[in-house]
Amino acid sequence: MKKLICACTAALLAASMLAGCGGQTSAPASGASEPASQASDGSYVVGVCQLAPHPALDAATQGFQDALKEALGDQVTIEVKNAAGDSPTCATIVNGFVSSGVDLIMANATASLQAAVAATSDIPVLGTSVTEYGVALGIEDFSGTVGTNVSGTSDLAPLDQQAAMLKEWFPDAKTVGLLYCSAEPNSQYQVDVVQAELEKLGYTCTQYSFSDTNDMASVTQNAADNSDVIYVPTDNTVANNTGVVDNICRPAGVPVIAGEEGICSGCGVATLSISYYDLGVATGEMAVKILTGEANVAEMPIEYAPQFTKKYNEAICADLGLTVPEGYEAIAAE
Repeated sequence: MKKLICACTAALLAASMLAGCGGQTSAPASGASEPASQASDGSYVVGVCQLAPHPALDAATQGFQDALKEALGDQVTIEVKNAAGDSPTCATIVNGFVSSGVDLIMANATASLQAAVAATSDIPVLGTSVTEYGVALGIEDFSGTVGTNVSGTSDLAPLDQQAAMLKEWFPDAKTVGLLYCSAEPNSQYQVDVVQAELEKLGYTCTQYSFSDTNDMASVTQNAADNSDVIYVPTDNTVANNTGVVDNICRPAGVPVIAGEEGICSGCGVATLSISYYDLGVATGEMAVKILTGEANVAEMPIEYAPQFTKKYNEAICADLGLTVPEGYEAIAAE
């Protein structure tokens, strides 16, 4: 009987050890300090959560996919999901990625990044099309490196140069309306900085914020009625509804300076813009380093676009009778 008990005890211990070594390995408690895990067949799964469909975000997602595929080929499977402009849907998407155990999440736009950060502290998260990470993540005195499982790329253009561009186009204007969605913290950050720069240049500035698309038209009309020029930052809500702004501002003869090319192509006269495709490529290259263990996401600083291009909207400029300053490139017609 003693021999039988000992044999049973040994079997139980052996089974317990096998259970501890075998099966699915859980993520380490501090995923920020560990490279992404690779599946037993040598493959990776990456989830992409894009806030909304519009040219800038679409281009960033495409650049990200192209960079991953070029580096990893068939080793990587990319699942792209679009929240159609609804922030709560971002949470649903990234929670699904976490549940399925993806190796990395790419969060395209601020709401997607915030949802991903809330969903996981283990899976590496890379943001893109995010203007200011300190603002987006509530980090005071942001140094440029998040230091957790989060890094990414920023679409922030030099805001002082955007203010200078407005002066270049409209030196005789007196009043500037800053139009943006109050639900987007990065938009608030941009208009605050641009307002300070414009006031240094002698303009009188007023902020016109709308909470969502329900009051966007009325706020835009108010801004157009009381402004010589309107400035719009890189704002996702405006980007999805440029027709609303254009249908009010162009007939009123009020020009719009835009924070990025996609908005400018829909309702603006000029912009100092980046290539969102190239921004997506840079994000993809960061992802490759994380997935292959070449880099630790916690140590990767936020990357910024290397160059900016002055562009103008030929059709709107013609309708408003504006002379384009030298050094501007026409936005390609779609």
